[in-house]
Amino acid sequence: MNTAHSSFSASTVMDSILFRDAFGTQAMRTVFSDKALIQRYIDVEVALAKAEARCGVIPAEAAEVIARESVLSRIDFDHMREETDIVGYPILPLVHQLVAMCGEAGRYVHWGATTQDIMDTAVVLQVRDALAIVDADIRALRTILADLAAKHRDTPMAGRTHLQQALPVTFGYKVAIWLAMFDRHQERLAQLRPRVEVVEFAGAAGTLASLGDKGLEVQRALAAELGLGVPATTWHVARDGFAEAVNLLALVTGSLGKIALDIMIMASTEFAEVYEPFVKGRGASSTMPQKRNPISSELMLAASKAVRQHAGLMVDAMVQDFERATGPWHAEWIAIPESFILTAGALYQAKFALGGLIVDTARMRHNLGISRGLIVAEAVMMGMAPHIGRQQAHDVVYDACRTVNEHGGSLADALSALPEVTRHFDRASIDRLTDPANYLGLAPQMVDQALALSAAPKV
Repeated sequence: MNTAHSSFSASTVMDSILFRDAFGTQAMRTVFSDKALIQRYIDVEVALAKAEARCGVIPAEAAEVIARESVLSRIDFDHMREETDIVGYPILPLVHQLVAMCGEAGRYVHWGATTQDIMDTAVVLQVRDALAIVDADIRALRTILADLAAKHRDTPMAGRTHLQQALPVTFGYKVAIWLAMFDRHQERLAQLRPRVEVVEFAGAAGTLASLGDKGLEVQRALAAELGLGVPATTWHVARDGFAEAVNLLALVTGSLGKIALDIMIMASTEFAEVYEPFVKGRGASSTMPQKRNPISSELMLAASKAVRQHAGLMVDAMVQDFERATGPWHAEWIAIPESFILTAGALYQAKFALGGLIVDTARMRHNLGISRGLIVAEAVMMGMAPHIGRQQAHDVVYDACRTVNEHGGSLADALSALPEVTRHFDRASIDRLTDPANYLGLAPQMVDQALALSAAPKV
């Protein structure tokens, strides 16, 4: 039997032997694994003992023993799971085992803390690690997008509104819009970290009553031990920090979903303007050998929909009762790990798809020409206006467009047949006026602006 047989017990895409690398990454799964979470619980308990010893709340010798003896490898996970099923929370079962490990010093384990203090602070430590991964992925993706925008600064293509050809743009302009979104996400991430990465230590009802006048001192010392900030108040039932973090992930994956949708449509047979990188067998159909499905984009879009749902769940979980909540808190245990794992997976797919994106510039130019010049009717009108007046130019171009639609040919052909046009323009001038590549507006300059802003140091 395959040595990985235990993996077949997974029942979600997060841990599935089939789907886990499609919807997540090993690095992010590791951050939110059971062992990592329990290690974070232990980290907080040890840091608490050290902080309390430093503040004279418990003996220094006890803190030393707790730090030395509280080792993850000594945890009986099966027993901890069984006891958690009974208690409803994992901290009391963990404390039972830590107390036994630490002998006489065990009496000082978890001194003055409540379950939620340990769990919230442990999740903060996980979120801090997870945000660092997301931050690095966004930086890498921005580099990819910046290179792609610069490369295709002047690559003309049809700009589309309401899925109809509107005016010419450049592919670099389109990518620059994507880049600017992720520049903003990078800034949002940096700005939210101080609000999210704060310690939770406040005791049963959040007042630190069990530690007397030492409570706030211990809280500050614990924050220092863990490298976290100190909150203004207890946040047992003020869940805006975690909600903000997951809603940031919804924004990130929402932008990835937008990019994915663009790529999927542009990769369709009728457009054929871009393709995801070629990997033998990727995107193949079981029945249609010609198919080359945009798999990474499909996964990005799916992740954006799932994380959006979790963002809503996190906002709903903010509505908590009194000083310690009932069920809303538990909803976070579902939403936070899954949101980070899905986001990491989507960013991985985006780096792959965009890092090796195949851009068919010839096809873009071909598609730009399928309207036979009608896409630049505005340009022709504005070019003729100084010679014959704007309204007359509008009427002349309108008539020429009708001729193309009803009788075929190109806009240049139709205009060349009109004396009011040829009186002012020769055929070469008409061809220049009707060439979509000559009516890109400030798209290339906007690419330059986006690249400059993206490269500027972020606060």
